[in-house]
Amino acid sequence: MAAGIRLESVRKFFGANEVIKGIDLEIEPGEFVVLVGPSGCGKSTLLNLIAGLETLSSGHVFIGGQKVDTTPPRDRDIAMVFQSYALYPTKTVRQNITFGMETRRIPKAHQDAAVEEFTHLLQIDRFLQRKPGQLSGGQRQRVAMGRALVRNPAVFLFDEPLSNLDAKLRIEMRTEIKKLHQRLGKTAVYVTHDQIEAMTLATRIAVMDNGHIRQVADPATIYENPVDLFVAGFMGSPPMNMIRGRLVRDGGLFFAPLGDRDGVRFPIAAAEAARIGAPDGQEVVLGLRPETIFAAGTELPGPDRFVFERPVAVVEPTGPDTMIVFEIGGQDLIARVRPEDAHPPGTPFRFEVDMGKAKLFDAGTGLRI
Repeated sequence: MAAGIRLESVRKFFGANEVIKGIDLEIEPGEFVVLVGPSGCGKSTLLNLIAGLETLSSGHVFIGGQKVDTTPPRDRDIAMVFQSYALYPTKTVRQNITFGMETRRIPKAHQDAAVEEFTHLLQIDRFLQRKPGQLSGGQRQRVAMGRALVRNPAVFLFDEPLSNLDAKLRIEMRTEIKKLHQRLGKTAVYVTHDQIEAMTLATRIAVMDNGHIRQVADPATIYENPVDLFVAGFMGSPPMNMIRGRLVRDGGLFFAPLGDRDGVRFPIAAAEAARIGAPDGQEVVLGLRPETIFAAGTELPGPDRFVFERPVAVVEPTGPDTMIVFEIGGQDLIARVRPEDAHPPGTPFRFEVDMGKAKLFDAGTGLRI
């Protein structure tokens, strides 16, 4: 049975250094929540506080409605999968998987049934007599997951479990983890610095920075409606284009990039202009996702389109798309176009941007306007 998790005003100090700064978070039973953020933001420390591997400086942790602030990890009904696999090198795959059950004196018949079910599910049943040193990295990670699964816990905790795998294996294991969650319906908390992993796995994402949670929402909301410049810039590959400038009221609301000698002014969509009511001259940052900038005339017409021209600086083919780097006001921007629409560097290019998908942020606070 899945269990919910609740964090109340959780803080953690290492000496005088406050690593977790008063976090409140509620995770519903059966959710898959991903903690994502740059290295050093506190995401692994927060996971360890949930697991009981680190002690709270203040605040409370609840699992399944029970306060577990001082409960040892073995009594929290959790299972953890680490980046390092943490397998016993001298034990076979079977022995690694059953070790925890043996220490808890689980009957052998139950052990055998669990091993058969989950090793078949993870496609490692033919490796049961091998040692970890005889397995690939992906196979060792599957063994580590099997060891967690056979415990049948209420909560699964994953600490960057795929970071040691190559790109192809990461994608395969991502899919396996998602399938497992859909089948088992258990609560999962997953730590990663990889925003693609976060977007593809999570039912909700918690974006962390410097010991705080900046935003918690489903992946589509995080991507389409970031609350501030940090979330907007961190989530997305390539990242959101950020252009500094001012708002200009001149028979409508326009964005004028700073330092742009050509004097291009981006018209703010009417619905957005009516909503924000910003004063003339306010310094803002205009956020544009690369996929909202494309070759003029190649997409279906829309009500909030704006066409402008700039020379191509760099062309970056990626296969299905080509990234074109261009400059506005001394700032490099990226457009995502179809390969057949790309022009060579140095040539003029007519760009079209969907201003209905543009985001505006306060230049001082970084918050979404």
